[in-house]
Amino acid sequence: MSGLGGGRGRRQESGRGKRYPSFPRGGGDARGRGRDSSRGRGPSGPPPQVAPTQPPAPPAPAISTSSTYHPSSSSSAAPLSREVAQKLVLEPQDATTARPRRPSSSKAIRPPSRPGPGTVGRKCMVKANHFLVDVADKDLHHYDVSIIPETISKKLNRSIMKQLIKSYKESHLGRRCPAYDGGKSLYTAGALPFDSEEFVVKLIDEGHNRASSTSARKEREYKVAVKLASKPDIHYLQEFLRSRHFECPRQTIQVLDVVLRTKPSENYTVVGRAFFSPNLGQTGELGNGIEYWKGFYQSLRPTQMGLSLNIDVSARSFYEPILVTDFVAKHFKNANLSRPLSDQHRIKVEKVLKGVKVELSHMEYAKTYKIGGISREPISQLTFTMNENRTNVSVVQYFRDKYKIKLKYASFPALQCGSEAKPVYLPMELSRIVGGQRYTKKLNDQQVKALLEATCQRPHDREENINGMIRANNFQGNALVDKEFGIQVQEELALVDARILPPPVLKYHDSGREKSVNPEFGAWNMFNKKMVNGGRVDFWTCVNFSIEYANMSEGFCVELVKMCNSKGMKFCQTPSIPIWSAGPDGIDQALLDIYKEFAAMKRSLQLLIIILPDQTGSYGKIKRICETELDIVSQCCQPKQVAKCFFDKQAARFRIRYFENLALKINVKVGGRNTVLNDAIMRRIPRVSDLPTIIFGADVTHPEPGEDSSSSIAAVVASMDWPQVTKYCGIVSAQPHREEIIQDLYKTVQDPQKGVVHGGMIRELLVAFFKSTGQKPHRIIFYRDGVSEGQFSQVLLYEMDAIRKACASIEYGYMPPVTFVVVQKRHHTRLFPTEDDQMDGSGNILAGTVVDTSICHPTEFDFYLNSHAGIKGTSKPSHYHVLFDENNFTADDLQLLTNNLCYTASCILCPFISFSSTLLRGE
Repeated sequence: MSGLGGGRGRRQESGRGKRYPSFPRGGGDARGRGRDSSRGRGPSGPPPQVAPTQPPAPPAPAISTSSTYHPSSSSSAAPLSREVAQKLVLEPQDATTARPRRPSSSKAIRPPSRPGPGTVGRKCMVKANHFLVDVADKDLHHYDVSIIPETISKKLNRSIMKQLIKSYKESHLGRRCPAYDGGKSLYTAGALPFDSEEFVVKLIDEGHNRASSTSARKEREYKVAVKLASKPDIHYLQEFLRSRHFECPRQTIQVLDVVLRTKPSENYTVVGRAFFSPNLGQTGELGNGIEYWKGFYQSLRPTQMGLSLNIDVSARSFYEPILVTDFVAKHFKNANLSRPLSDQHRIKVEKVLKGVKVELSHMEYAKTYKIGGISREPISQLTFTMNENRTNVSVVQYFRDKYKIKLKYASFPALQCGSEAKPVYLPMELSRIVGGQRYTKKLNDQQVKALLEATCQRPHDREENINGMIRANNFQGNALVDKEFGIQVQEELALVDARILPPPVLKYHDSGREKSVNPEFGAWNMFNKKMVNGGRVDFWTCVNFSIEYANMSEGFCVELVKMCNSKGMKFCQTPSIPIWSAGPDGIDQALLDIYKEFAAMKRSLQLLIIILPDQTGSYGKIKRICETELDIVSQCCQPKQVAKCFFDKQAARFRIRYFENLALKINVKVGGRNTVLNDAIMRRIPRVSDLPTIIFGADVTHPEPGEDSSSSIAAVVASMDWPQVTKYCGIVSAQPHREEIIQDLYKTVQDPQKGVVHGGMIRELLVAFFKSTGQKPHRIIFYRDGVSEGQFSQVLLYEMDAIRKACASIEYGYMPPVTFVVVQKRHHTRLFPTEDDQMDGSGNILAGTVVDTSICHPTEFDFYLNSHAGIKGTSKPSHYHVLFDENNFTADDLQLLTNNLCYTASCILCPFISFSSTLLRGE
């Protein structure tokens, strides 16, 4: 096979010195390809339809038309790029009676139309947290707003525009009540008496207000320019919702969304599309000076039933409005404030408080400052120059003389505000953190646990809270929404047609008592079952980093090995080297020593069982060292869970389940297979079983907030067997900071001897599939996680081009048909059962519930699928959106395939997305 090289996937043979049969030219399923395809692919088919691109998406990487391949290679980049361009861009289809508008970007891509609703499964009704919105036919106008001096605070901008409307509504605005987005846009339901106008607005500086007299208040003047920009068309939106247009009028939806958000933006703290306030629910402490506020998420969306307002309850972390000294005491677990801060603690305080606003309330009027840093010296050693007589004065003396305040914590450093040239030093004990500031740093494990416990709600409770939020908004009593713009929002959750898909039959080994199982309610166990293919572990050992449970390693390993063998694995009963024990401070050295000991024995360590330290926080570090530095397959175990197996006499059932779950994880990691879909064995999976098919899963994870230089990490996994589709191979790759498009799907490197060398994750996984199965993939199904709607066109264009080039680099004309599906987990749609027989024991909708009507896209191919059983809280369905489909999937075929694949791994969505996310976490 021309161009095949060694794969980077784990545990794949390098294949050096071996020859493989070549791929037949032009391979791929005849269906879904070629000039006679009913889906219109290829140069002779009807041109694709145009996708909405308002506002324009960021420029997508251009498809290279230069020759990126070696001249002697059988592949050609220019024809390939033309083929991609023909399939992915860009002529409007004559599918509408009205003349289509020109797309605002030449990279616009329209996803395929829905092939029709699914029919498989038991029909039922569910409720969704979507509220139908009716809009009157108003004459919408969009005006650009410019404020001088320019401000970056949306809260201040809203105050300025509120004062402008109050001052000029009668005289200059034609008695209109505009809606303002807090930035550059103003919207009205009818024309203003002018196309362009400038206004002067005087506003009292809130930072100098509070207890001061009127004469002491500081008044600022702003110049506001308002200019007509465009006229969004309600009629065009109505035509789109009736499927008479394919281009979504995003600007019109944006206008209506701003109108609905105007009142909440004035009353609550805005975080993205969500609103929070202590008045919207109970607040509570998360620890370390952080608290949580409850609130709601709100978004206007076009759906099959019309415009829908999606509302969901939410919670976020905020700084507690307390004195900075109290914050420091809480942050360091009641630290002794009489002692100075160490350099280590000072740096931590500066990192967590930099950019936070504080106010001084000891003055005649409250004044707000933004923390720029923490002084290195204690406040008792800080001096500054007085403006009056240019003399140096200590900060401690200044507060004693000026305000008659004796500082209690003079050994503490000061908060440093202002500029480097003219710093302002504030005592921590007099500075109170301003309320309503979101905490954007990463929460620690204890804070995450506290937030989840405080906000986890059963479906019925969540439904009631959502209803409470819609009532609190009182859209019908809002004059701007109801009277001015004519928007009506229903107050009942939408009733939606749904279906419950049948679970797949899972095949286990014939030597077990139960050779197959038909899961009920999305759950099953390994009782009386054996793994379909048990892995083999000859060389292994264990290391225990727990101090509290240091003596249970040996007994734990004996029971675990026993369970693995009973379920079909071949697991050596004795460790290859004695079991290790080490403290949490010796993790790096212990792992390195174990690695060296096996290397000295010239044996490959197949599995390292790790009992984690008692304190959380070491898991990521251990996985990083094992998986990326030492190339060790590891299985981590929580010490408290291990101890529960031995010390809790009433936990016999838990003990069995725990060891079973560990055995299943270990078996997959050492190359075994736990179960196989019976339909896969019988070759009854549409679009998969008839021809060799590879299924990819891809995801990108980004650094936590505050990490401005760390790389983002991309992970891609792919199936390595066919037709079973149960074994996977994964590759990870670093890429630029916060880059969502996966950069290394396909790449070329110039080698001085070999010339152009083709590589990249897609190519290497295709090669690994061929080495594993002896066949080339005739179809590609690509599940892509983590893509927002605004990135659809950009990601599809670049990543589809990379897939095409990876295929063509292997063999000329090799272009298997591709189905590209985005999987979204970070959405706010929740589904609630309407009848008792449609819910599981947790009160959630049943596993297999799928929705592809009403709340889904008006024309495109998408659906919500809840493939898992609810355990705690409210289940979140995954949202699948098909962006490209050359395999002609019907709704039933794709929904059943996706649901069935979820049963081949312990995950809540397509397993390929779960495994790619697992790779990113280091597992």
